[in-house]
Amino acid sequence: MTSTVPNAVQHTDAAEPITMFGPDFPYAYDDFLAHPAGIGQIPATAHGTEVAVIGGGLSGIVAAYELMKMGLKPVVYEADQIGGRLRTVGFDGCDPDLTAEMGAMRFPPSSTALQHYIDLVGLETKPFPNPLSPATPSTVVDLKGESHYARTIDDLPQVYRDVMDAWNRCLEEGADFSDMNRAMRERDVPRIREIWARLVEKLDNQTFYGFLCDSDAFKSFRHREIFGQVGFGTGGWDTDFPNSILEILRVVYTEADDHHRGIVGGSQQLPLRLWDREPQKIVHWPLGTSLSSLHDGEPRPAVTRMNRTAGNRITVTDATGDIRTYPAAIFTGQSWLLLSKVDCDDALFPIDHWTAMERTHYMESSKLFVPVDRPFWLDEDESTGRDTMSMTLTDRMTRGTYLLDDGPDRPAVICLSYTWCDDSLKWLPLSPAERMDVMLKSLGEIYPDVDIRKHVIGNPVTVSWENEPYFMGAFKANLPGHYRYQRRLFTHFMQDRLPADRRGLFLAGDDISWTAGWAEGAVQTALNAVWGVMHQFDGATDPTNPGPGDVFDDIAPVELPED
Repeated sequence: MTSTVPNAVQHTDAAEPITMFGPDFPYAYDDFLAHPAGIGQIPATAHGTEVAVIGGGLSGIVAAYELMKMGLKPVVYEADQIGGRLRTVGFDGCDPDLTAEMGAMRFPPSSTALQHYIDLVGLETKPFPNPLSPATPSTVVDLKGESHYARTIDDLPQVYRDVMDAWNRCLEEGADFSDMNRAMRERDVPRIREIWARLVEKLDNQTFYGFLCDSDAFKSFRHREIFGQVGFGTGGWDTDFPNSILEILRVVYTEADDHHRGIVGGSQQLPLRLWDREPQKIVHWPLGTSLSSLHDGEPRPAVTRMNRTAGNRITVTDATGDIRTYPAAIFTGQSWLLLSKVDCDDALFPIDHWTAMERTHYMESSKLFVPVDRPFWLDEDESTGRDTMSMTLTDRMTRGTYLLDDGPDRPAVICLSYTWCDDSLKWLPLSPAERMDVMLKSLGEIYPDVDIRKHVIGNPVTVSWENEPYFMGAFKANLPGHYRYQRRLFTHFMQDRLPADRRGLFLAGDDISWTAGWAEGAVQTALNAVWGVMHQFDGATDPTNPGPGDVFDDIAPVELPED
């Protein structure tokens, strides 16, 4: 029998980036998007039909853009601003080119479906200065009051290299890392599924920390402590220690934590440019049509109520009191909003899907940025020959400090602190000015001869995503035993499997994906939902380019027993 999975891409260069595809659902979204036949079509009798898209983040805008190209009329609702957690802000009174990324700020090359849209709208990327990355002039690791300066990991004391080796051994011995990484790079779907099915059954009930403790490589508490505080790639891992190890394996298998790039000018440009983009290949609508033009420039306001009405239609009430009814709708906001901010009819979803949403676990996250007059950290310390200041990982309150510049003679930005979970909650009661004072005090203990404050040229900007009313957290992170819940949410787009009176409303967004916290997951679930809407309208993909629903039975996520 011939497989309906899209043709594998042959990666002959071992250094070529892997794609963030699988291991739960190894479908080649990048091939699907690149195919000349397009991603599907609907009957002409459905052209112009309105479909509600609730949420104007990346997932919602991608879904709306693709629905529009098919000839449907997406009606986008957005409570705040287009972009969601792709939020780029400026600094009052400063050069408008000086910006801060309050949400997503670094993207791995393995985000290949995301890259499709970055390229489509003509955005540029550049290497992001993670700790010890080639884009980072220097890194300081400061633990228990002792600081170490490094340009590469070889400059750090031996214990850090021992910790890195322990992590690599732990992955190899406990999670078949090399075998899975190779299978994913080669897009060997049968092998991916074989390895992952065994690991899901074995590890679904295991925490990240428990996985480390079970490894002979991490017998040393000191090594586990250092790994949690510093880690490798983007920094410390300890805030993830209570989470399911499956969440972590997805990140490392797909190299999601490696080779990051930032979007020049800010990530929010991506959804904003898609909103304004006039596609050259479009059905039903005249050339020159964009999402913006279909909405007279502005999306509809926040949704306050959703319910089912006669004919199994989705009725949506917005903040102005306007009521509209649709044959189909896509909800892309964080699922907790359906439990609190939106008055929902229980009939919208089957009860086990409501349970899955209620069990969703979100990570807290906060950042604070300040604008500075120039990248003074590149000044050479005459007494040591080192950079005056470095990208900093520490066990102090700041945890991670990032230095961002566009050249030696231009104003620059410091992310004084980027934290998650309990570390984020420590900042929650403090004002931006109070946060900055504490951060500067912590950094002053690491760099006693550096006066950071004298370089600050504007007020700080900050965010605590757990305190944002339309988010209530930064991103999903499953706890042990949550695999079954995530499977329900991810597979919701396959609605032929649902009762007839529970169809028509589709879930999307990175928290519905297997790779929450990564924009790639937002894109992939948007494409799943678009396929679901197309299927509901009796549309179809081209036989040479089957969509995620067409190949679902071949590559469906592992189904664990419920009894």
